[in-house]
Order: sequence, then structure tokens, then C-alpha cells
Amino acid sequence: MPRESAARAPPAAAPPRPRPPRWGRAGRSGAERSGTEVPPPPGAAASTRAAVPMAAGSGTKTGGRLYDIVVFGASGFTGQFVVEEVARAAAGGEGQLCGGRLRWAVAGRSREKLRAVLERAAERLGKAAPGEEVGVLLCDVGDAGSLATMARQTRVVLNCVGPYRFFGEPVVEACVENGASCIDISGEPQFLEGMYLKYNEKAAEKGVYVVGSCGFDSIPADMGVLYTRDKLKGTLTAVESFLSVKSGPEGLGVHDGTWKSAVYGLADEDNLKKLRKQIGYAPVPVVGAKLKKRGFVFYSPEFKEYCITFMGSDGSVVKRTQRYLHSELQQTPVQYGAYVTLGGLGSVIKLMFMGMLFLLLVKFNFGRKLLTKYPKFFSGGYFSKEGPTQKQMDGTSFTMTFFGEGYSEGQDPQTGKPNVKICTEVKGPEPGYIATPIAMVQAALSLLEDAASLPKKGGVYSPGAAFSKTKLIDRLNKRGVEFSVISKPEV
Repeated sequence: MPRESAARAPPAAAPPRPRPPRWGRAGRSGAERSGTEVPPPPGAAASTRAAVPMAAGSGTKTGGRLYDIVVFGASGFTGQFVVEEVARAAAGGEGQLCGGRLRWAVAGRSREKLRAVLERAAERLGKAAPGEEVGVLLCDVGDAGSLATMARQTRVVLNCVGPYRFFGEPVVEACVENGASCIDISGEPQFLEGMYLKYNEKAAEKGVYVVGSCGFDSIPADMGVLYTRDKLKGTLTAVESFLSVKSGPEGLGVHDGTWKSAVYGLADEDNLKKLRKQIGYAPVPVVGAKLKKRGFVFYSPEFKEYCITFMGSDGSVVKRTQRYLHSELQQTPVQYGAYVTLGGLGSVIKLMFMGMLFLLLVKFNFGRKLLTKYPKFFSGGYFSKEGPTQKQMDGTSFTMTFFGEGYSEGQDPQTGKPNVKICTEVKGPEPGYIATPIAMVQAALSLLEDAASLPKKGGVYSPGAAFSKTKLIDRLNKRGVEFSVISKPEV
């Protein structure tokens, strides 16, 4: 019997959900949305064949599930690069604790697109090309049954379908209800904290981990603060990070999926405040001298450039981690400020003009339609529906520099001024489509292989809360996202 037919037992029907914006999904027939594995047509390339069964004796290590990792949204712009990174990990022998080899699959709405992604990966990776062990699952974010079937077959789902505020919750719900952990690369605080409110207790009951922001937003920042803390001999109490992104002659390019997330995130900022009141976060105590808040735009003598406050999710993600580490593990919380270097005065003027126009339009429905329809125009050419070219990605890199201060060993952080400083750095390749897949896949491997070092119970976590005791930083260093000490602690 073909595997597609064998796996079609439908799960219980889920309540209907509001329809997302039309640009997020396309209609599919019931067969294409089955959530089941797709056998290849006669003569199909080996890299697109259905997965082989588990090796004998591996069931105890995989929880009886067919796959260790499923990449959901594999044919999307970011998903295609995540597929390549998983293939590299599998070919490089990573996942050795996962029953002897990494078992993985790709999932999405179109079998043709999924196979095309695997074929593209095969062409680009050579010896690391995905082989016939890679599964192909048909799955639609609008079909709860297909999501449940997918989740029941894997230990971890890598969710690449955004914007997450529209398409993320059904995946989280399916994973939690069916015992799979879930990792995403969301930079949307309202989605991240909303999932904590709705699913943290259920995930704890089920023993699964839902970890958001496992891409460039916000692993470099969150793990960078923890790295800085661990390298200081004493008590770290405050950190400021400065992000610098350098591009080559082809310039910088970003896919408009990130742009859409920013548009709808800023438009809904008031509801984020209401959500946080509903969660009822305990205040994080200030230990040591209070970190002074900088102006929105300022000149940095260290970088000899103008800087602005970073508007992404890093600040909120780091704060969630510090709250968890303080309340659950009684660790000293670290104050944090996130900034971005801009360059000269001309860059500041250009940004201020675009920023004011953006903030004006985002308040109105017609303005949001304009922003999402013409991202290239309103972003000054940085965001586009096509995304960056390979040359643009190859020529782009990032550096995040951390300036920390605290108290030397034996000094009481509650009295006196900070008397020790440290400077650390996280640097890596193009952030959106090279560093992000690296971070996401290595986070998944940490979930799979560093189980003894994870929080004792499941739940909805930030990266730092989930991975503070794991080998994630070592894994990232080996894959080119490098953590290092720039200047040793100085008293």
C-alpha cells in the first residue's frame, strides 16, 4: 500500500480559525493538503523520494517517531535555505544521538515545489546533497488535520511560515497537542509572548519545548548576553549591544516577509501592551547601577558612527530570558540595551525621513496596504518581493558588539558603582538567510542532543532560557557564527 494512503487516518477536527490575509496561502485540493508522506512518481530523483523506515533499534531514541526534524514551509524563501542547512548537518554527521543518523523531512502545500527545493539543494550542496532518506509531507497551515499528522511524525518542527502573527499559532497548537517540539525564527514580540500566554502550561504538561526567535532574531543577542556574563569574572549587571551589518558592492537585500512582519507588528503595538498586562509579568529587579537609556539617535565615539535604538525583538527576548533565569534559577538579572550603527549624518537623515513616512502609513489600513504592496519603494530599495541575490548574500556579514559592566568577585552589586568591564562580539555571515538557518538548525540539534541540559520541564521559552546550559554556542562557533572576547575584563 502506498505510504500516502496508509497515513491518512484523520485527526479530530479542530475549531475553525479566522482566515489569514490572501497573500499568505493558496488554495489546494484535499489530496495536496493531506499532511501525509508523498511517494515519488516513477523515475523521480533520489533526493525527492519518500523516507525510508527507521533503522531497527532506534525507536527508543526517536520516541517511536519517523523523523527527528521536519522543515515546515520548506519551499518558502527562508525555508529553502533552512533545508540546505539541515542537509549539511545530516551529511556532516550531526544528529548522531538521533538514532544513529538525522532523519528529516520537508513539508509544505505543493509537492512540486518541495521536490524543486530538494533538487536545488542537491545542485548546490554536492556531496552534502539530501538523499533518498528525506521525506516529503503535504501540509497546509490552514488545515489543522494535516498539521496534526505532520506533528505526530516528528520530534521537532522547524516552522518557517510567516508572518507568524497570522500563520504561527496553528503550528504551535498542533505541535503541543501532538507531542512535538517547535522552533521558529519569529521576530514578532506579540506572537512570541502570546504563545507563552496560551500554550506554556500545556507544553509543560506534554513535555515539549516551543522556542521562538531562533534565527538572527534573537539568538546572537540573547546568547551573546549569556556568553558575556559567563566570560566576566564577577557579576555582570548591564550590557549594551551594537549591531553592524556590512554589505558588498551589490548592496544589502531583504525579503519582504520580514517587512510585512514589521508593518503588522508596529500597527498592533497597543495590543502588545494589553497582552503583557494580561500575562502579568513579575518585574525584573535592577541589580547594580541602573543602565542609562540612550536617545533614539546618538553618536558613538567607539564606532565613530551614528546609532539608533534597535527596533526589533532583541530587547524583549533578552528581558524574557533574564526574567526566567532570575525567577527560576535565582541568577542575577542583566539589564540590556540594543542599538544599531547607521553611519554618517546622511544615513540618519534618510532613515528619519523613511521612518516618519512608515510610522504615518502603518496607522491606517490603506497605508499598510501600500507598504506591503510596494516594499522596495518605501524601504529605499532594501526590502523586495524577490529577496536578496546570491551575490548580495555572499557579500554581507554582521557583527554584534557587547559592552558589559559589572562587579568584580567579592564586590557587592547592591552597593557602589560597577568596577569591571568586558567587551565581547558575535559575528557571522549574512544575517537573514545564512546565519538564521544556521542558528535555527543548531537550536534544533541542541533540543535533540542536549536534552539533559534543557529546562527540566517543557514550555514556551526564549532561546537563552532554553539553551543557557546547552552546547549551542559551541555548535554555532563551528558553523561560522562566532562568539569571542574582544577585551578581557578590566577592573
